Amino acid sequence: MPKQANALKDYRKKRNFAVTPEPEASALYEGERQNGLLYVVQKHAASHLHYDFRLEWNGVLLSWAIPKGPSLRPSVRRLAVRTEDHPLAYGGFEGVIPDGEYGAGTVMLWDTGIWIPKEPDVDASLQQGDLKFELFGEKLRGSWVLVRAATGQGTSKQPQWLLIKRRDRYASTSDVLTEKPFSIASRRLLADIAREAQGDASPAAKGGPPGRRR
Repeated sequence: MPKQANALKDYRKKRNFAVTPEPEASALYEGERQNGLLYVVQKHAASHLHYDFRLEWNGVLLSWAIPKGPSLRPSVRRLAVRTEDHPLAYGGFEGVIPDGEYGAGTVMLWDTGIWIPKEPDVDASLQQGDLKFELFGEKLRGSWVLVRAATGQGTSKQPQWLLIKRRDRYASTSDVLTEKPFSIASRRLLADIAREAQGDASPAAKGGPPGRRR
């Protein structure tokens, strides 16, 4: 538990839980869950639209921000910027982070499921900068890899990785981001989530096509 608490220190420091509806670091994941390690992708309309990719390990959600979102094309490498670890309870979060708070904007639970690492020593794979795994989500499935980018790429001070779909029967030329824009939890678009929380739907509307809830 001390290791988990230390891992979530940055998460806790950046948030005022008296204001934001995000779960506190001490909370447990209470959503429906299969046996296995939790996998989550949250679509986040903050200052810039991006997708937060999260993998459960050692009692927390390891997290990467993917500006352009995941791609099903093996030839496409998506930049994935490592961010602070999140509590497992964040795996069920969908809602609006208030203005003035860290990450202010609308969050959608875009995909979830379980993941299985190809190598049992995940810590060693992360250290080596080469994490291979299988996803069993509703939208993303099959073999994937996170590879640490060469030093000096980009301007971010945070560790940069690349998320790549590996060639298998789930690889596709389809644009999963535009073809499947709805929340898997509430079947809403980003703008719906913002509007129903009395938030500003204008920024969220840029993150999805017009359409009805389904």
